[in-house]
Amino acid sequence: MKKKRKGYLQRSLDSVETIGNKLPHPVTLFAILSLIVLLLSAGLSQLGIRVEHPGEEGKMVEITNLLSAEGIQYIFSSMTDNFIGFAPLGVVLVTMLGIGIAERSGLISALLRGFVLSVPKRFITLGLVFAGIMSSVASDAGYVVLPPLGALLFAAVGRHPLAGLAAAFAGVSGGFSANLLLSGTDALLGELTIAGAAIIDPVYAEGMSIAMNYWFIIVSVFLLTVIGAWVTEKIVEPRLGEYKGDYREKVEKLTAIEKKGLIWSSVSIVVGAILAALLVLPEGAPMRGTGDQPIISSPFMSSLVPIIAILFFIPGLVYGMVTREIKNDKDVANQLSDTMTSMGMFIVLAFTAGQFVAYFNESNIGLVLGVYGAEFLQNINLTGIPLIIVFILIAAFINIFIGSASAKWAMMAPVFVPIMMQLGYSPELTQMAYRIADSSTNIISPLMTYFAIIIAFAQKYDKKMGIGTLVSTMIPYSMFFLVGWTLMLIVWMLLGIELGPGAPIMYE
Repeated sequence: MKKKRKGYLQRSLDSVETIGNKLPHPVTLFAILSLIVLLLSAGLSQLGIRVEHPGEEGKMVEITNLLSAEGIQYIFSSMTDNFIGFAPLGVVLVTMLGIGIAERSGLISALLRGFVLSVPKRFITLGLVFAGIMSSVASDAGYVVLPPLGALLFAAVGRHPLAGLAAAFAGVSGGFSANLLLSGTDALLGELTIAGAAIIDPVYAEGMSIAMNYWFIIVSVFLLTVIGAWVTEKIVEPRLGEYKGDYREKVEKLTAIEKKGLIWSSVSIVVGAILAALLVLPEGAPMRGTGDQPIISSPFMSSLVPIIAILFFIPGLVYGMVTREIKNDKDVANQLSDTMTSMGMFIVLAFTAGQFVAYFNESNIGLVLGVYGAEFLQNINLTGIPLIIVFILIAAFINIFIGSASAKWAMMAPVFVPIMMQLGYSPELTQMAYRIADSSTNIISPLMTYFAIIIAFAQKYDKKMGIGTLVSTMIPYSMFFLVGWTLMLIVWMLLGIELGPGAPIMYE
């Protein structure tokens, strides 16, 4: 029997998978990039390239040879500090201590189930996409909880379960950079952006906050919820047709003890929020700043990481105690330990990524690239909105091959943040453009960490489900998210609205 020829989409996806699988692990990739920077620093330093420092008039900067005697001494003497000083390391670990308790005590799962089950039938799709978007506060927990829950929910009301799975997956992954709350993603990417900005203007970087995109991501929640629901009901569900499978199952309702846990954890959230507000809002509050913007430029804003961790830790602890998931301090310690165990790969990645970022900065390659890159873009007249669109498309394409948002931004931020600053665009804008690109194409990348898990969930309802089928199902979400989100950013730029507290569009 003649073998059926694969379609163009399937062949393209196979090529993406083959190329992506040939890329080294991110840990190895950063080690290779570190070596490349060392070699480049030695070669470029011999060319005598010099540029004027953009932030200090009259100061000339040249490439530092990291393979000279002094450079080799720096490599060995700074290795530990490069690891410890890697900007996102402490930020992510501290944040995850709080979020980890909320996740492992069962609070996050109960909140998601309770929300989805309480939504009226006509708003199920909207509620499911919204819950997916909001799940990013618990890092990757949404990938495991919501897609199977969405499939069950749709099947329970007589709709195609794969449409429910797709809607949830679109919300969790496509909306990963939108939320009503600040999350670990803001801390992780924000610290890398601040480090990139410090290459050009350390003073400006010092005044930046991890909440730099907060206003924009709040509005993004509602935009993506509407787009995700519309794509589900108007494109994906009609294409899937009527579900004729035998699989039927009801979503488990919250138990009485889970409801009690949610009530008391909600009370603790309100109390915690009030206490946090009292630290910064009243005149003379200990965490309130001075000057014209006492809240934006305050110790409170520069302490958001531990505050976020505490605001997750307390309700997670309360929920666990009420439901008896946490019986004593040993349970708390074990759950915190389990959370840190799950961060092992990130810690290893931080070591090699920390070396790369440090070598890149020490060599001044980033600074020189920023100056020359800005001049090149100015010479070809690629500025303004076309520049932002091109950057988004480049980042979206790279995301298909490298799934880790932090790994990509650790590589891209030291290059693109300085270039954009040279052209007059703020680091905050560059980061938001990157986040739009990264989130929008997560759901069509076969190399995304949880892609295989989503396929496994889907095969419960369709045994023939494979990479091509899932990607073809998710492409409408990806395209509409990318276009709609980019248009929103363009409108935001034209109106000149701050992206977050003290986060302008333009860099002066």
